[in-house]
Order: sequence, then structure tokens, then C-alpha cells
Amino acid sequence: MQQYDVLIIGSGLAGLTLALKVAADKKVCLVSKRGLDDSSSNWAQGGIAAVLTDDDSLEAHIKDTRIAGAGLCDPEVTQLVVNHGRETVQWLIDEGVPFTREADDSGFHLTREGGHSHRRIIHAADATGHAVQMTLAQKVRKHKNIKILENHIAVDLITGRKMGLPKDECLGAYVLNNKTGKVITIAAQHTVLASGGAGKVYLYTTNPDVSTGDGIAMAWRAGCRVANMEFIQFHPTCLYHPKAKSFLITEAVRGEGGILKLPDGTRFMPAHDKRAELAPRDIVARAIDFEMKKRGIDCVYLDISHQPADFVLSHFPTIYRRWCEISR
Repeated sequence: MQQYDVLIIGSGLAGLTLALKVAADKKVCLVSKRGLDDSSSNWAQGGIAAVLTDDDSLEAHIKDTRIAGAGLCDPEVTQLVVNHGRETVQWLIDEGVPFTREADDSGFHLTREGGHSHRRIIHAADATGHAVQMTLAQKVRKHKNIKILENHIAVDLITGRKMGLPKDECLGAYVLNNKTGKVITIAAQHTVLASGGAGKVYLYTTNPDVSTGDGIAMAWRAGCRVANMEFIQFHPTCLYHPKAKSFLITEAVRGEGGILKLPDGTRFMPAHDKRAELAPRDIVARAIDFEMKKRGIDCVYLDISHQPADFVLSHFPTIYRRWCEISR
């Protein structure tokens, strides 16, 4: 049996951040189902929303968030996240995340995404998640107080109830070594589930293959309350290709002027929402679904051809590279 102060299950941005925050004075074990770079965080393209300029405000960001959430956002959580946005982004900058700067180096380049009334998305080209993930993963790997177990998958939480103890508390977890097939026991004073979502329960999703809801299931089996499971987010735009695996196309393409069109070239978003392509992503996703079903078409088109080639290449290099790989 292995023993730690803190056991963190999941190696995305949440898991890596927590590991770095607590490892100064605690012995930490970080469990990763595959490698540290296999997570939804690593796939994120667009960027991170925060109030970073004087022409923006916390009130405007909170208002945009509540509107995009159709009034269902928890007010306290919304205010907490928005109020701490700037300092959280600054922490990432201090950790060394290479966010994209303006051409004249006057500051960081901010883009816009659906549902936002201001340019407030700080990003690293179109591979923000990868930049954040790799920067923090490198620091985690070098930290003397953090033990990393890659290619290990948590099987179940160990609780007092399951052990027949009078006090029902979480004592750690059983973890399967994917390479050896052996299950190890990890005891910890604190166990944190940072295991991500369950997008792969759907046939079509832009989530990575590791998003299978393991942590949600373990939490439920341990007696935790599971809520808001109906809120599964579908990204509006991903590549449709009959012979290749689809990949996410960042919302920033629409934020930088990309237009959604039908196969005959007709623009359709203004008929669904006055914000058109800059409507919140659930509205855009439903509009695309409506038009495809109504017309019996396999896909719609995202057109940014009005922007010059150097603009597209500089803003969306990852998408361009992946398209070139598929087109060979």
C-alpha cells in the first residue's frame, strides 16, 4: 500500500493546478489514466475568458455569463469565478504559459467568442489548452513532492463504509496499473476527483477518448450527490470528414469573423439569433442541428475565406496543420 497526504485522480488543468498548489508542504500522488497530456484540457483550443482590459468590467462578464447560461448559472459561483479570473490568468502567466501577444508586443492579444460582449479571451494561438497543459505538466514532473502515476486508472474509492468502519469517510482509492494489470491500494488523508466529464458516452463528441465519466461513477458509488448531469456541453463546430476522425474547430474562428453557411452559400445564423455566429454555443449548436435535419444535409460550412491567408495561418495554425494532415 502507498500512502500520501493528497491523492489527485485526474491530470487535466484542475488536477495539475491543485497538485502544484498543495505540494509545497504535502506529499501528493497524481493519477493519470494515460499520459499527462491526454486530457480534455490539452485539447482546448480557444482560450480563457477573464476581464483583462479597462474597457471591460466584471459586471459585464457576469451579465454575459448569466445570459449564456439561460439564467441557470449559480450566482455565487459565477461571481466567484469572474472575480478571480484576472488573478488566475496572472498565475498562469507567472507559471510561464506562453499566451499570444500583440504584434507590437504592447500586451496580450485578446480574441472574442460566442456569448461575450467584449474581447476578453486570452489565448496561445489556437492551442491554448495544450500550452497550459504542457507548461504545468513540466513543473509537476520536476516537483519533488509529487508522485505521478501515468497509465493508471482509478477503479474505486475506498470508504469507511466499504471497510466496515464506524466513520464513513474517503480513505483513498484502488488504482489499476494499465501496463501490468495489477491493482494497487493508495491511502490518502485527502482524495480529490479531478477526473473530467463523460462526453464519450455519446457517439459524436469533440471530447478525447479518456472522457468516460469514471470519477462521476466513483463519486456516486461512494455516496456523493451527483447533480446537473443534464448539462452536457456540445461544441458547435468540429470538422466533418467522411473518411477521417473529426476534430474540434475553435469558437474563436467565429469570434474572428467566421460565418456559418448552408451548402448553397446561404448564411443562416441571423435567422436563429440576433447575435448570429456570436450567440452562445448551445444556441449555435441547436441552430446547426435544426438546419441539418430540416434540409437533410450532412454538414454546414464555416467560412472565414474573407480573411487573408496570413491571418488564418497566424491565428489558427493548429487547425490548419491538422487539416493538411488529413488532406494528404
